[in-house]
Amino acid sequence: MARILISDGMEQSAMETLRAAGHQLVEEFYEADVLKDKIKEFDCIVVRSATKVRKPIIDAALETKQLKLIIRGGVGVDNIDVEYAMENGIQVRNTPLASSASVAELAIGHMFALARHIHIANVTMRQGKWEKKKYEGIELNGKTLGLIGFGRIAKETAKRAKALGMKVLYTNRSGKVEGADEYTYMPFNELIATADFISLHIPAGSDGKPVLGREEFQMMKDGVYIVNTARGGVVCEKSLVEALDSGKVAAAAVDVFEVEPTKNEALYTHDKVSLTPHIGASTAEAQTRIGEEIVEIITNFFK
Repeated sequence: MARILISDGMEQSAMETLRAAGHQLVEEFYEADVLKDKIKEFDCIVVRSATKVRKPIIDAALETKQLKLIIRGGVGVDNIDVEYAMENGIQVRNTPLASSASVAELAIGHMFALARHIHIANVTMRQGKWEKKKYEGIELNGKTLGLIGFGRIAKETAKRAKALGMKVLYTNRSGKVEGADEYTYMPFNELIATADFISLHIPAGSDGKPVLGREEFQMMKDGVYIVNTARGGVVCEKSLVEALDSGKVAAAAVDVFEVEPTKNEALYTHDKVSLTPHIGASTAEAQTRIGEEIVEIITNFFK
């Protein structure tokens, strides 16, 4: 049986299932300098987004060659040096199916919040203000949603947006997606110039460069809405604040940040921004599914 480090937490029933199967679990978060030593003692590590499994951690694990498997509970694996791990005989897995619906629903929820000023009206009402005339909103019905990236989460978002009467466009690195004929494919520059709402569904790039920066914002319609439930860094926060201040961007929703917890006061105090603390997969249903997928991965790997 395996000795497993649960670094960023895990659904309790899944851990109970693993323990019942004879696996030894340690549920503990270690800072990078401590993790370099601790990682040598485990056969498997399960992480979310907080723990970074970079080359120095992998090199430390290779000293004992005990670590055989890294699991990311979630979709993106950009916090893991996947290629380096695989080259050195350490397998990397994730749970791509578990949280798609939850993240899609959060993206749609943020669109409603922006369109109807829910994010800021909720604050001003608590301050004793009655600003009814100030909060005239717009309907999502009839608006054009542009999706940057068209993986599982984007497809779930598209499905919900279409049901709301939105026209859905998408752009994708690999081009037009087979079986997505109900949506319209557009090249990136054309999409960001056309959409009323833009929602990002892509991993962080290996070069660290944002997908939306000052140049891209300038291409957009005046009064566009931006939603980022993907990864911090895919939108340049400084350029976003500038675009919000100028009115180029009417409002933005941000669930993920360049630094977490965010320290960008200009962003998190902006009255045109709807904020959540990286909770895209934080539903009871998603956590249960993630746990079930992790159990299945570990069971199959160490059988």
